[in-house]
Amino acid sequence: MGMLATVINAVAMQEALEHMGLDVRVQSAVEIKEVCETYIYRKAIRHLEKGRLVIFAAGTGNPFFTTDTAATLRAIEIGADLIVKATKVDGIYDKDPNKFEDAKKIDVIGYNEALIGNIEVMDDTAISLAKDNQLPIVVCNMFKQGNLLHVIKDQKGVFSMVK
Repeated sequence: MGMLATVINAVAMQEALEHMGLDVRVQSAVEIKEVCETYIYRKAIRHLEKGRLVIFAAGTGNPFFTTDTAATLRAIEIGADLIVKATKVDGIYDKDPNKFEDAKKIDVIGYNEALIGNIEVMDDTAISLAKDNQLPIVVCNMFKQGNLLHVIKDQKGVFSMVK
């Protein structure tokens, strides 16, 4: 169910981005050719070279791997500069800010600190993959309008980073 849900979300995102005039392709780790392309590394690279956005769906196509791990794997495969984890909070905290009023935001944290400190940014496999490939992870709030632009412009305080 989870893998299929990511395909539905990816197609919805594709539609929204195309409505804004962008050229977008969705590639799924699970074959659903009536809905989107099957993930093929070389085809993804070709789309990127042509200036298209590529949205990856269905995780790795295998159970037991989170979408965080899949996103990290795909980012490494295509040579991405960073991962943007858009979520319901505006960054990384020392504890859940939705449960604890005294939660403190952490602007920058190292990979090892995130792993050892049990910071719930992403699962340990995803963080370890990012660490091994020196791939920074940005965490921002997906519900605040303009946040992606703030990340692109490197506006501090709007997001947190693991590096």
